[in-house]
Amino acid sequence: MAISVASVVRGPGEIAAMVVDVTKAVFTSRFQTREFIEQAWFITSVTLIPTILISIPFGAVISLQVGNLTGQLGAQSFAGASAVLAVVREAAPIAAALIIAGAAGSAICSDMGARKIREEIDAMEVLGVDPIERLVVPRVLATVFVAAMINGIVIAAGIGGGYFFTVIVQGGSAGAFLSSFTALASLPDLYVAMIKAVLFGYLAAVVGAYKGLNAGGGPSGVGRAVNESVIIAFMVLFFLNAIITAIYFQVVPQSGV
Repeated sequence: MAISVASVVRGPGEIAAMVVDVTKAVFTSRFQTREFIEQAWFITSVTLIPTILISIPFGAVISLQVGNLTGQLGAQSFAGASAVLAVVREAAPIAAALIIAGAAGSAICSDMGARKIREEIDAMEVLGVDPIERLVVPRVLATVFVAAMINGIVIAAGIGGGYFFTVIVQGGSAGAFLSSFTALASLPDLYVAMIKAVLFGYLAAVVGAYKGLNAGGGPSGVGRAVNESVIIAFMVLFFLNAIITAIYFQVVPQSGV
């Protein structure tokens, strides 16, 4: 029984310990500008197109569903505010989390795993170079930066798509759509969305790096580590999203109509 409990607790405990180590290294190690720029460009190259392709249907589906619901309730004038709330509070951070965990996190995991099975990580440790400071921290910071950027892109595309489908497709009032922005939505909604995106990017990168650094068994082991990193990142991010949303509703007073 003790062995099974230890095996269950070991993984989350080691990830939590790595989060602490990476957080310390972010503030104590020298900032590697070149590595940060290279990793940010690489992560952007693998996430930008999927972000654009995902954000358009996200905004379209949300706008159509919300517009249909508000029309049935006789509150068509609040379709704009409702769509903005749905996109800003939940859709954009979740889309950013899915893209970051699926594309950036898996790329980081495969890179770390390849270095691990080639014994580059062991060589760095023998030379006295900390892999977390040299490899993990720049990738984590780059992922955080790209996650915030992706979140902004999805929000902009979602609002634009909401305007198009609510006003042009469904024949709603442009003035009512724009004026309803401030009826329910507020700046704290944008703030918490950016906080979510930053935390999601941070944790997805740490999970990917952890699974990569602990990969074994050759190339097939790296493949398993990539799959596991994506699944773990999805579970952690959705759980964290629920916690942040619950805390946000308790701390920030919501506007009424």
